[in-house]
Amino acid sequence: MVWDRKVRIALLSVASNTILIILKVTAGMLSGSVSIISEAIHSGMDLVASCIAFFSVRHSAKPADKEHPYGHGKIENISGIAEGLLIFVAAGMIILEAIKKIHTPMEIEQAYVGIAVMVGAGIVNLLVSGKLCRVAREEDSMALEADALHLRTDVYTSLGVAVGLVLMKVTGLFILDPIVAILVALFILKKAWSLCKSACDYLLDTKLTDPEEAEIDKILGKYHDKFRDYHKLKTRKSGNMKHIDFHITVDPHVTVAEIHEVIGCLKKDMAEEFKYTRVNVHVDPYREEQSE
Repeated sequence: MVWDRKVRIALLSVASNTILIILKVTAGMLSGSVSIISEAIHSGMDLVASCIAFFSVRHSAKPADKEHPYGHGKIENISGIAEGLLIFVAAGMIILEAIKKIHTPMEIEQAYVGIAVMVGAGIVNLLVSGKLCRVAREEDSMALEADALHLRTDVYTSLGVAVGLVLMKVTGLFILDPIVAILVALFILKKAWSLCKSACDYLLDTKLTDPEEAEIDKILGKYHDKFRDYHKLKTRKSGNMKHIDFHITVDPHVTVAEIHEVIGCLKKDMAEEFKYTRVNVHVDPYREEQSE
């Protein structure tokens, strides 16, 4: 089943984040580096985000029911907002801690341990986020996309902290540690804003993208000889499900069986173009006064 694949990859993210938190906290305590501690906080938020993604992909896979006739897909959009807000909180905590360290910079002990952990964390998150991105793209899952974004930012921030630690060892400027932490937080904030905006767009039933609607128009154009025109096109997205609604104008002499076959072909073509699609077609009779 499709949801089994999504759940498995979400569990992989939970496991990797748990291990990385343990390593980062240990390295942070040994070195006293605020940038490493900030990364541990970041990974803590990543772990919460991974758990949210895990539960949301399981819940979103439930079929439509009497109370939720359009399915449960929007739980993934809600989880995307929750994960974005978690990133904002993590960034705020990092900035506050870094500001304290700017006023009282501390020498970093056992910096090489911190460097090794940060580089290792970056590599692990690069591999896991790559898998998450691939599955999120193939299954059109916002929850997994949000989780992948968390881990991808962790790649950049972990490597950024490692570079900062190297520079501190070379220059002896320990104030670089909190400065790097603040840069990490600002980078995270930018990604969080992008994630929240995207999730909110889908919750507010923003239409599909222009290229997607162009594909819909192209498919409808294939059947232009079967009906007079189409109008009132409305599109939206719920989770990974794309909802497409439109009206077609049909000549009075066309039978119900004929137009039913045309609609079936339209739905089939759209399902082939868009992996998860629900199409609703309303038939309008053509009247002579319409042409006047």
